[in-house]
Amino acid sequence: MSKQRVLITGISGFVGSYLADYLLTKKNVEIFGVDISATKVDNLENCFNKVQLFPCDLTDREAVRKLIKEVKPEKIFHLAGSAFVGDSWLNPQKTFTVNVFGELNIFNALVELKLNPRIQIACSSEEYGLTDKAELPISEKNELRPLSPYAVSKIAQDFLGYQYYKSFGLRVVRTRAFNHIGPRQSESFVVSNFAKQIALVEAGKQKPVIKVGNLNAVRDFTDVRDIVKAYWLCSERGVFGEVYNICSGKGHKISEILVILINLSTLKVKVQKDPARMRPSDVPIFVGDNKKIVKQTGWKLEYSLKKTLSETLNYWREKIK
Repeated sequence: MSKQRVLITGISGFVGSYLADYLLTKKNVEIFGVDISATKVDNLENCFNKVQLFPCDLTDREAVRKLIKEVKPEKIFHLAGSAFVGDSWLNPQKTFTVNVFGELNIFNALVELKLNPRIQIACSSEEYGLTDKAELPISEKNELRPLSPYAVSKIAQDFLGYQYYKSFGLRVVRTRAFNHIGPRQSESFVVSNFAKQIALVEAGKQKPVIKVGNLNAVRDFTDVRDIVKAYWLCSERGVFGEVYNICSGKGHKISEILVILINLSTLKVKVQKDPARMRPSDVPIFVGDNKKIVKQTGWKLEYSLKKTLSETLNYWREKIK
């Protein structure tokens, strides 16, 4: 039986690398990965020689068309893009160029080449933006009130997916993942940043002070390994044109996350607020409703919050030895 040709954009990223690891457990899948370069990167240590990598700038329309024509994917996981909310405040134009036009180039190439793979688009819970407590947990029907340039760019991606499904019949499934965490995540993100700081203190490379931003925000955290399974299930069982929240359905204050991480260490540390870590606007509370994806795909969580936090801390301990 021939293998299914699967293309992962952003394969060397946090989520992309875990998706590649997960797909390697499936015997009937041949993996093709897109990265800005095709050189070996740390996140792909487990699968570098088991996937076919292509260097490609997704903002280059002709390069994308050439890639799609060569790979002829039967399934696409579109994960590439600018992923950090904070960066979008510093350079909103770049965020839109990478996220929106990168996706458009993929869609247009598929239409021009008359190819119609199953496509999963990694959108974001940030699209919901400002929410009221009465709206919790947030369902897919909730109004979108974005509070960052990043969130607006993800809405554009999201709705382009719907539009190309309606206009050209592209078999698109949209997913809105809430906060996902785990080993390998960039230190730009809060949980990974806390874990790295604690590991640095333990190693004697930082004073026993943990710098923090807004600790009162409530977020819905899910292990990245559960996230990628959800992506796969949506690509297999999701309804084309539909959107699915991917989340745990439980909210945790950032301060609670910090306490758990500190308690996983034997050191005493001081917590210090850093104005540079505060955003121009920050969503107070984000807790999602996952009933739709659970009902449609049978997805379920396998990783506990404490296990994920422990493994993230151990990852940084090993990395900074």
